[in-house]
Formats: sequence, structure tokens, C-alpha cells
Amino acid sequence: MQSIIYRHSSSLTHSDVFCSVETATPIPGPNDLLVSVQAVSVNPVDTKIRSGDVIVPDAVTALGWDAAGIIKAVGDNVTLFKPGDHVFYAGSFMRQGANSELHLVDERLVGPKPKSLSFAQAAALPLTALTAWELLFDRFGIVSGEKTNKETLLIVGGAGGVGSMLIQIARNLTNMTVIATASRAESYEWCLRLGAHHVINHSQPLAKEVAALNIGPITHIAALTHTNRHFSALAEVIAPQGKIAIIDDHEFLDAVPLKAKSVSLHWEMVFTRPLYQTEDMIAHHQILTEIAVLVDAGVLHSTLTKELHPFDVQNLKLAHALVEQGNMLGKVVISRTQPQ
Repeated sequence: MQSIIYRHSSSLTHSDVFCSVETATPIPGPNDLLVSVQAVSVNPVDTKIRSGDVIVPDAVTALGWDAAGIIKAVGDNVTLFKPGDHVFYAGSFMRQGANSELHLVDERLVGPKPKSLSFAQAAALPLTALTAWELLFDRFGIVSGEKTNKETLLIVGGAGGVGSMLIQIARNLTNMTVIATASRAESYEWCLRLGAHHVINHSQPLAKEVAALNIGPITHIAALTHTNRHFSALAEVIAPQGKIAIIDDHEFLDAVPLKAKSVSLHWEMVFTRPLYQTEDMIAHHQILTEIAVLVDAGVLHSTLTKELHPFDVQNLKLAHALVEQGNMLGKVVISRTQPQ
């Protein structure tokens, strides 16, 4: 089978940053699905692993942790799926990524693909939907479907992949007032279309932008990008006993300013469950199954904004370049089939 491998600790200026090679067809383990990959989305984690900023095992030679495809074979202990099923998933960066014709993934990390979406539209969802869901319901402890809560959620970086899903999930499954940040006209309109009640400009002083809304205390903050740049403002606007969740990477983060307000700080890393093989690893299957139901019901929508075809070295390099620019709306996906 064909796989696209990457050069470790490389930039996009390297001529051999990606290379298409012939590799052996993988054999499913007891809990594995062998998936014929139809589409893969590129995320910041792909670019960080490629550049060496995030370390993975040396045996991982292919990137790609946001995929949709068709099951070709299953392991002996698999009970959730069968060959022929259409699925979507993020998987685990401790194993090979999905930039291959065929890919192995633990069934506990996989959901049934939304029937109403193409493979490309579905591949745009798993990693960001899982991150947003875990941040809101696991880290913050908000109850899904509970419409009596009156909290306010500030999402820093609302137009990115995770922000785009978090706006939708918070607006449709909770009673929270959703405030997103954006800095361009197109990202401002994007956040409003996704359901944000308010959009403020994170290129301006955030405390003043929040105060101008005159909507009361900010009880929850999802800091999705450039957290160090905004942290003093976040500490200022967060309500006493509020909660802040962070997903971006830091060499150092000074949380001392949160002490006086008894603010709790939460980290969300979508690969924690597969990385540590936690007892509740099947939560990824359960969350993605619920996401699929909500998508097919028209409650949630794919955030695919750029689809590339075919799945080759040139388009993979282009997708990485688009993500590294840091100003994409939604998600970029590379598809093995011609876009409709």
C-alpha cells in the first residue's frame, strides 16, 4: 500500500519533508479496525509533530490524526463495527497516522460516520469535536443538554477548528452565553454563523472588549490560542471561582494571578485517553457516536472549508502550509475522491 511519510524535525522548505513510499499492509490487532482511508484533515498537531515541537515514538513515520474511511477488516475482539462500516476518528499519535491507504485504529476511538456527510466533511470533525466536547463537559463539568445553567463562555480563537466546534456545541447543547473572539471580518462573521451570541476582537484589549458587552461575569474561558499573550486579561475578566481551560502549548505559564479569585485551571489534551490507555478510553467512541447523531439531526455542522484532491505529497504540503499560517477558518481536508 502507499503511505506518505514525513521527515522528522523538518520545515516545509525541506524538499523531502514528505515522501510517498510503498509499505506493508498492516494486520489488525485484537481490538483494531483496518480502515481504507478516504479523507484526512490536517491539524496543528500534525505540523508540531513534523517540526519536532511535539515528540512521538520514532516508529511513527506517517502523520494524520483526523480521518474518515471504510472498514476493510477487524480484529478478533472487535464488537462495535464490521467490515463495510463507514467511520470517522482521531485515533492516537502513539501509533501510525492515517496518511496511508490503509490504517489501523482501536475501535474504542472510532465513531460511525455521520450519514449526511461526505468522507471529507466527516474527516474535518473528530479531533476538534472531541477536544471541544471534552473541554466543555469533562473539564468544565457542564452537563450536556442542561438548559438551566446561566454561565458565560468566552472562547479565545473562535474561528479555528476547535473554536468552530465549541461554539456550536455550547450554543446548541447548553444555555451558556457564548462569546467568541476574532480579529478579521470573515472570522467575525464565521463565528456569528456558527452560533456565537457575541464576537469581540482579540487584537484589542480583551478586558475592554468584554466590559463593553455589559453582560455580567465571565464564568468560563476556553483559551484556544496565544494564551500567554492574553493571560493577564483572562485573569482580569474571569469571575471569582471561575474556570479556565487551555489547549495550546507552553514552555511556561504563570497561574499565580488566578489564586486570589480561586479560579481553577484545566488542561485539555484530546489524546490523553489513548496515550494512557485509560479505563474510559471508549469515551471517544461514545462522544463521536453522539456527534454523528447531532450532525445527522442538523444540530451540528461540519467545519470543512478547504478540500484538496488528490491525496498526494503536494497537497499534503499545501495543507500543512495553510495550517501553519494560523489564520484558517475551519478545517482543511485532503480527499482520495474527487470533491462533489
